[in-house]
Amino acid sequence: MRPLKTLKRLYDENNQVVVTEKGSPPRVIFHGEDFLLEDLPLGTRVVFARLPLQPVPNPKAAIRWALNHPEGMDPLHALLRPGMKVTIALDDISLPLPPMVTPDARQTVLEIVLELLADSGVDDVHLVIANALHRRMTEGEMKRMVGEKIFDAFYPDRYYNHDAEDPNGMVELEHTAQGEVVAINRRAADSDLLIYVNINLVPMDGGHKSVGTGLANYASLRAHHNPKTIRDSESYMEPSKSALHRSTERIGRVIDQHLKVFHIETVLNNRMFDGATGFLGKREEDFTEVDRLKFEVLRYTLSKLPRVAKRKLLMSIPAPYDIIAVNAGATEPCHEKTLEACWRQYSVPVQGQSDIVIWGVPYISPYNVNSILNPLLVQVMGLGYLFNLNRGIPLVKKGGVVILCHPAYDEFDPEHHPSYIEFFNRLLPETRDAMVLEHKYEQEFATNPSYVHLYRKGHAYHGAHPFYMWYWGENGRQHVGKVIVAGAENNHVPELLGWERTDTLAEAIDLARGAVGRSASITLVKSAPILQTDVRL
Repeated sequence: MRPLKTLKRLYDENNQVVVTEKGSPPRVIFHGEDFLLEDLPLGTRVVFARLPLQPVPNPKAAIRWALNHPEGMDPLHALLRPGMKVTIALDDISLPLPPMVTPDARQTVLEIVLELLADSGVDDVHLVIANALHRRMTEGEMKRMVGEKIFDAFYPDRYYNHDAEDPNGMVELEHTAQGEVVAINRRAADSDLLIYVNINLVPMDGGHKSVGTGLANYASLRAHHNPKTIRDSESYMEPSKSALHRSTERIGRVIDQHLKVFHIETVLNNRMFDGATGFLGKREEDFTEVDRLKFEVLRYTLSKLPRVAKRKLLMSIPAPYDIIAVNAGATEPCHEKTLEACWRQYSVPVQGQSDIVIWGVPYISPYNVNSILNPLLVQVMGLGYLFNLNRGIPLVKKGGVVILCHPAYDEFDPEHHPSYIEFFNRLLPETRDAMVLEHKYEQEFATNPSYVHLYRKGHAYHGAHPFYMWYWGENGRQHVGKVIVAGAENNHVPELLGWERTDTLAEAIDLARGAVGRSASITLVKSAPILQTDVRL
């Protein structure tokens, strides 16, 4: 990295800087398992995440206070009685990203809740991972999430993954007024009390989406995991403007009418990096000489490793997240306070949209922990998550260009993503139309006996899951005029996804300017740590 020039700080109150003629440092951008170091055109706006908010001083005290002062419900201890049946549902490994340092927030909550249950004479307790149609967590992943003591006490008979395809393990409640199926894990439905332990890393999660999605089956998820609902959602990260959330709210309210549900929601800050990788959480203007040395060492090390080794190395680095808020109680009032904390950490005000928006796509997503970010997951990261990390309106103008920095390699994990392989190689060559894919092929994949077996007995995502990943990018596809993947190592993947490719970011910017004009406005979003743009015109 070249020496920094002396320059005046140009950050405004919104965590932004503009590349000027006086010189700005090159930007470190995620590029899969590698990093780019790029000079950006003059006038490029760079948007940074907020600094991590201070954690609660004593997480265990904060959890106990929330349990004793819940929103809209009696304290947890008042809901307990000897001999009752209690099920505790837990968010799965898809959150947080990367996995947090131990003890995981879920372990900290569980230690307190399980002690309270034991003191109240409650011994019929099951722990269920609310993985919906996600892959089953492995034994090692399960142990890491809750700690050895809890794991040894409950696994495998009383600590297990939800099975959405177990014909005896699901129960249907009444449908919503709109006819949406409300199906839920039978153990949870038969319990006297369902406790849901949630981690909120982004505002899309938690609330009614916890139980109604995490413990549901395919028939229930179809109500909102479909192209029309996604097209009608202005942003998944702003529940009031999301058709997906309106559907999950209708389903969740039916569940709350039939079950007693006590939510415990923790909000994490965005302290994703620490120690040797701590510089990745800084603005490049704030890099010290040591930071620049660390970056060069990291980049050199990654350049010498095979791709599998790179993934293993990066996946082994946990994130030092802190708990910044704990809320408990009834679904809606509890989650309302959770969202307030989320937006305090993640929402960054941005003045105006841009013609061209650049995102670096990291090595990890909710669906490839300890696995490969395959082409469908690159797509969902770009047009599903990064595009939707906004409040108000999208950061990129209607018809604008999105540039994604990623190798776009043609690789899949046959253990975790077998149905993805067929979807990508058989279906996308025929059509990218989400409506056609839904009506022509989704049922076939969802009921495929091999995919059902691999979901139930192996560690594979459900046969319907690649469809959901394609649908998740639907509102991005409808909004954006062009997607360019910079640094793609092949032509095949971008072509099947309907994208264009370039060898370098500079070439991608030049191509994008050709589409929207040489005077196009450009924004680079440094989206790790996570941020959510609050775009104001």
